Amino acid sequence: MKTLITEGIVLNRINYGEADRILTILTRDSGKLRLMAKGVRRVKSKLAGGIELFSVSELSYISGRNDIGTLVSSRLKTYYSHIVEDMDRVQLGYELIKLLNKTTEDNYEPSYFELLEQTFMALNDLSLDLNLVKTWFKAQLLRDAGHMPNLTADREGNKLKEENNYTFDVEHMGFVANKSGSYTANHIKLLRLIFSANTPAVLSRVKSVESLLTNLMPLINTMYDDHIS
Repeated sequence: MKTLITEGIVLNRINYGEADRILTILTRDSGKLRLMAKGVRRVKSKLAGGIELFSVSELSYISGRNDIGTLVSSRLKTYYSHIVEDMDRVQLGYELIKLLNKTTEDNYEPSYFELLEQTFMALNDLSLDLNLVKTWFKAQLLRDAGHMPNLTADREGNKLKEENNYTFDVEHMGFVANKSGSYTANHIKLLRLIFSANTPAVLSRVKSVESLLTNLMPLINTMYDDHIS
């Protein structure tokens, strides 16, 4: 059978038998794969070093007749080692991998691989705030799933104004002008940046990002829970 080569990120590992593991892999160009890594739990396994969590690896595999193929070889390309130096980053990394694995159960887009790669880069940067990384990640999942909020006009179709305050209608994914609203022009500007292609490293340089994020985190969490979770 033909051996195929791809770049992959491990999403999940399940022990199987005495020394094997079944891996769920997110690949750059072949969607999601389930591969049997035979003997990988043995001390001298040549496969183990190439399938670390929080890494990007080059993988050779053979497609299976059922839904599980066989991992032939693995080579570590990039290992984001700083993540495992901080338990909070490790826990968030596990959480975000789990969210992405769930999101891609029935719907795979090539952009998901790049998203997870950028997420590892952000978690690997010890200077970046974890709340920012998590909020940005959920916003990207919303965008890729087609659930973008309207960040140019309010719910009535009127252009958003610099001087107005707003509330937010999650069902219609739009702002509503309200003098007592907690969202200002600065919140909306940051939302535009979060939902765009900017990385957490770029967002971290926005003035007053931490204070603005205090209001935006619950909002994006609610969007996520209503439209994806």
